[in-house]
Amino acid sequence: MQRKEINTKDRRTKYTRSVIREALMGLLRIKPYSKITVTELCRLADINRGTFYIHYFDVDDVLDDILTESFSDVSQTIGHVLCPQKETCTYPFCQKVQENEALWPLFMDETVSERIIKQLAGKSKEGFVGYLMQHSDLTFEQAESIFYFQIHGCLTINRLMLQNNCRDWHKIQQTIDRFIRAGLQEFLRDGE
Repeated sequence: MQRKEINTKDRRTKYTRSVIREALMGLLRIKPYSKITVTELCRLADINRGTFYIHYFDVDDVLDDILTESFSDVSQTIGHVLCPQKETCTYPFCQKVQENEALWPLFMDETVSERIIKQLAGKSKEGFVGYLMQHSDLTFEQAESIFYFQIHGCLTINRLMLQNNCRDWHKIQQTIDRFIRAGLQEFLRDGE
């Protein structure tokens, strides 16, 4: 009997968190992130404030949950960029964005974009910077600068492609990947 209650609570918890996240994504389509309130989320999700606060601390907490879930399967940046065999490459962040229309509102808001950069940096900066430093003569500051240049560029290209309703993302991604790979090869020691 107790097992069934736990499963029901888990299902309810997942559902409630899901409708709150959907409400935030819906509001991001029509207004800036900085203007979204808990009251609006509750109204759109059809829940009361008490229920909201059982699941989240504030609007930022909801956004963090969305970002964590959305980008949990995205590869380390260096793993995609320097992959020699495209069939076995890891899943690039920019590709995930282009293929998932539900994520598009996240890239049209500057505040949210900065949070995305912070989350991506937390996930892949150490590996990217460490790899560059081990395989080149770049300093930490130089390698870190290349990392942030690439991440900001990816976000900017995604925003531009979405604004211009461009559907030739695959060709654009190949061009950018070749550009980045060629630039990185300039710094990497031979054979590495």
